[in-house]
Amino acid sequence: MWFIHLAEGGAVTATTTRAPARALAPDLARGAMLLAIACAHAPLFVADIDRGPAPADAAALVLHEVAVGNHARPLFAFLFGYALVQMLDRRTAAGAEPAGVRRMLRRRGGWLVVFGAVHTLVVPIDILAVYGAVSVALVGLLRAKRRTLLWTGCALLVPATLSVGMGMWQAMSQGVWTFEIGAVPPAPDGLADVAGRMQAWVFSLLFGGIAVAPPMVFGMWAARSRLLEEPERHRALLVRAVAATQAVSVAGALPAVLVHLGVWADPAPWLLWTAALLQPLTGFFGGMGLAAAIALAAIAAARSGGPLTTALQALGQRSMTFYLFQSAAFLLVFSPAALGLRDAVGLAGAFGVAAAVWLVSLCAADLMRRAGRRGPTEVLLRRLTYR
Repeated sequence: MWFIHLAEGGAVTATTTRAPARALAPDLARGAMLLAIACAHAPLFVADIDRGPAPADAAALVLHEVAVGNHARPLFAFLFGYALVQMLDRRTAAGAEPAGVRRMLRRRGGWLVVFGAVHTLVVPIDILAVYGAVSVALVGLLRAKRRTLLWTGCALLVPATLSVGMGMWQAMSQGVWTFEIGAVPPAPDGLADVAGRMQAWVFSLLFGGIAVAPPMVFGMWAARSRLLEEPERHRALLVRAVAATQAVSVAGALPAVLVHLGVWADPAPWLLWTAALLQPLTGFFGGMGLAAAIALAAIAAARSGGPLTTALQALGQRSMTFYLFQSAAFLLVFSPAALGLRDAVGLAGAFGVAAAVWLVSLCAADLMRRAGRRGPTEVLLRRLTYR
């Protein structure tokens, strides 16, 4: 999923072992990232982001650029790469051959591409296919040395920043925001529109894949050190990572915010390019730093527990199901054929809808946990993958 929860039980071979207790931090991070994705996607359904109260929309713009826009996808990709290593380690520890596990992970990635293609027919903002396709391409790195993973991730940051930065520059040069350029139409308009969506989907597999590859590799690197599974052991490193990444992220987003709010009027072309490249580059680190922040929060959550922690963990364990639920909910809320809020709210209102949908997801996931039910799409993907 930008991302999908892959930390599920089951073995590739006939060998069966008792599954170890799940680490809390990865599930909490997956549950929290659904809120970030909801806030990133909801504005795409709004016809005019300036329709709400000006101060509220301006505050939402700043929040989107500093903590949501180019942060949600890196967070998803980081956790996705982390989960790939978890799956490989768990199954090889149970006696499976590493080559067989890698084949299974490629098969899983292929099915995610299929899921994403179907999802695109309904809502053209899919991220499942991108993550599935990139996982197929990067599975070969799962056994690489930590230094190799680190340098590979750094090298991939160059094309990823250029890819996302081009879209940022286009938006800022036109005086709009990136989510205004990619606004979701209310509904497909005939077969020609469906064909257009699929063509754009194929195009997005390439450029979207370039953008999510670096944090996915960094997630693999972090998983090799069990940073999220053993946060207490890495507390000092996580604290430094959070402080550094969030400071860099805010500083990098500031020029773009000033341009969009009109505070920095008519910047020189090279300054506009600098702002367009800084925001996504620092956003990569900001998104991954959010995972470190959640890992630190998991230390206290593991000690105190509580209903919120339990519900958030349940949501993280069913993240693909509720990612797809978000699309259905947004169609219901914004579509003119349903509640019709597409033309009634601005950016701040879209954030409110995103938060409400996420809260509904949180409650529904906890009810599923109480009933002993797993996410239906997770179950389907598991059956298709393990055959």
